Amino acid sequence: MLVTPASTTDRDAARLLLPAAKKRFRWLARVWADGGYTGYLTDWTTQRLGLVLDIVRRSDDVQGFQVLPRRWAVERSFAWLLRSRHLVRDYERRTDTSETVILWSMTMLMSRRLAARHQQRPAPAQAA
Repeated sequence: MLVTPASTTDRDAARLLLPAAKKRFRWLARVWADGGYTGYLTDWTTQRLGLVLDIVRRSDDVQGFQVLPRRWAVERSFAWLLRSRHLVRDYERRTDTSETVILWSMTMLMSRRLAARHQQRPAPAQAA
């Protein structure tokens, strides 16, 4: 995860994030991105990192809203995070604090889901 100032473009942030992702996940071979990542980044990613950067584009034939493949998972994750009241508004002045709040919110979300799943399981039968 990488939180940057609002003045940082998506392409510039990707040049910081993608090498770290490739280092951590050596098996990573393909990355999907939206139209904000077009341009020099696709060539840079291939040449420097050996990754294929696929730009998912909206069809020119469709007017209005169109669900883009693979994009819904990212948007859904953002929606889950925004259930955390602290993330609805940007109160933080430092990016490391923002990263911590995001990690805390996702940890709370995952913990609640795991606890709910644990409670739904039937109790194991006990030997008499």
